[in-house]
Amino acid sequence: MCELTWESEFHGAYCFGNSFCYLDHSRVRTFLAGISASLCPGGRLVIDTGMAAESILPTLGKGRHHRLGDMIMLSENQYHPAESRLDISYTFIQNGKVETRPASTYCFTTAEICRLHVDAGLEVVELLASFAGDPYQLGSGRLILVSQKG
Repeated sequence: MCELTWESEFHGAYCFGNSFCYLDHSRVRTFLAGISASLCPGGRLVIDTGMAAESILPTLGKGRHHRLGDMIMLSENQYHPAESRLDISYTFIQNGKVETRPASTYCFTTAEICRLHVDAGLEVVELLASFAGDPYQLGSGRLILVSQKG
C-alpha cells in the first residue's frame, strides 16, 4: 500500500474499510503521495472509512460484544490521545476455545485527512456520509472523502 510505483496510469482509486487508518501519520503521507503519483491528471481517489475521529470517537465506549451463531466476540478499546491511536483487543469465544487478537488504528480528524490530501497534490472535492450523497458531519458512521488530482 505504501510502495506504489505507477506514474499517471489510473483514472481512479478506492481505499475502503479501515485500511487507511492502519497507517500512522508518516505512512499515510507516503500512501497518499503514491496514489497521487499513480493518478492521471483529473483522476479521483475515494477514501471510505468509519475511523475518522468525528465518526468513531463520539460513540466509542470501553468495549462491546457480539454473538455470531455459536461464537461470541468481545472487544475492549483503549484510546491514546497523544498519538490519536485506538488499540482494540478482540476476544473470540467458540466451543470453549478463547482466542485474543490485538489491533491498532489511527484516528485522524477530517480536517487532518483533508490537509494530507492537499499536501499530496489532491484537491478535496466532497465529504459525504453515504453514497446517497448525505453530507458528512459529526457522528456520521462513515466518511467518504473524494479527492482529485490537479
